[in-house]
Amino acid sequence: MAPRRLKSSDEDPLARAIAPPSNESPFERDHRIASELEAKRVSDAIDEELNRQRIADKKSPKPVKILLLGQSESGKSTTLKNFQLMHSPKAFHAEKAMWRAVIQLNVVQSIHAILDLISKAHATANGASLTPSPSTLSTPSSSAPPSPISPAPKEYPPLTPEHLKLKMRLAPLFQVEAALIRRLLPPDQIEGLTRSNLTAPIQQEISVNSNMGWKNTFTRLLGGAGVRTSCDSMDLIDWGDPDDPGVVLHACSDDMVKLWGDPTIRKLMEIEKMRPEEMAGFFLDSLARVTSPKYIPTDDDILRARLKTLGVSEHRFQVKTGHLGTAMSNDWRVFDVGGQRSLVTAWAPYFDDMNAIIFLAPISCFDQVLQEDPSVNRLADSFLLWKNIVSNPLLKKTDLVLFLNKCDILRAKLESGIRLGDYITSYGNRPNDFESASTYLKKKFAGLMKEHAGDRPFYCHFTSVTDTRSTSLILQNVQDVVVRDNLKRSALVG
Repeated sequence: MAPRRLKSSDEDPLARAIAPPSNESPFERDHRIASELEAKRVSDAIDEELNRQRIADKKSPKPVKILLLGQSESGKSTTLKNFQLMHSPKAFHAEKAMWRAVIQLNVVQSIHAILDLISKAHATANGASLTPSPSTLSTPSSSAPPSPISPAPKEYPPLTPEHLKLKMRLAPLFQVEAALIRRLLPPDQIEGLTRSNLTAPIQQEISVNSNMGWKNTFTRLLGGAGVRTSCDSMDLIDWGDPDDPGVVLHACSDDMVKLWGDPTIRKLMEIEKMRPEEMAGFFLDSLARVTSPKYIPTDDDILRARLKTLGVSEHRFQVKTGHLGTAMSNDWRVFDVGGQRSLVTAWAPYFDDMNAIIFLAPISCFDQVLQEDPSVNRLADSFLLWKNIVSNPLLKKTDLVLFLNKCDILRAKLESGIRLGDYITSYGNRPNDFESASTYLKKKFAGLMKEHAGDRPFYCHFTSVTDTRSTSLILQNVQDVVVRDNLKRSALVG
């Protein structure tokens, strides 16, 4: 049987979809053709620029590639900001308006977590059960020392009517949270949040996809901000906008300060082991400043701001490599890989051409568990990930640099009486001070490298990447190591 010839009604569905409407007027036709020609012109210009860049890349020296690795909240994004502050300060400062919104969101979410705790304590006092929020936004997940005895019911200090009134007065912050999320996320991500609408409190930490251009989305909301180069000018932000989240934040400032300083609330947080001051995105000690009517973030504020990222992002810098770097490219590319467990296992096959990997291990997290898997201690997970990195044959020619990060928080925890040996049993009864603990942890990571990678050089730094001054010196040292090792491979230095 001969195949049936296609009739006009049996055309390709795509052809039908893009065909002009049958009742198109001459004016609409001219407008459509002009739009198509403009779209083709833009597409051809993009193709030409990509081709030009491809040719230029072939002629230029090979770029230096750095990969940042570590679990979620290990400090990768903060390290990347330090790179940007060192080598692209103008771009760093041009993003202050965007980070202002992130910092405002950090403040609201920290208060939100405390208000959730008040609701829980109030429900417990009245004999009701309250389903906990899936995330305590500004608080770490703590893992208690192993014990065969079931924990006793928690006894919360009694709340007063004033606490409940304070909670009601701070309710407008939930609308502020929704408004900030609208500014920071593209529409398709907003639709994915686990709640019915954007007027209810958020029940999970939001995240942005590194490849979705969240900064560009926010910039468009500023209205023509693309031509501006600094947040220091007062016209970058519409300070008279009544819908600006800063208006409500400033109005609630005194109540937020009162909530954070209340002894009963502090006792509740102590019972729940909530320590938001140990987390990125902590600004509750600076509420009066960050909620002021014309607040503009400082460099330190931007480094401390927290916004969870997913996916892999690439950032390019022109690095001055000094007298050792004259034979190398000044084009450095830093890749930041999302810290979720589902992502870190997939990166190796795609990054075997890295010059160096900076692995960040947050050693202050010895008493916390992974958000993705509450059965896994965060420090133990860093040990495992480090072992997988150093033993990977694809990375045997890559410089590995270890950042034992969040040393300032580790020191504070140990001084407060939290014992490392209660969570890391191999530490035993060693002294519970920073010097002893940090030395032990460094030897632990060094031992894993020696066991699984032989005699490879062990580059290790104790860091607090929110400390701009010390981190810039460490990153300069890392740059020198990368340059020197690459020159050795080229037989240019001994």
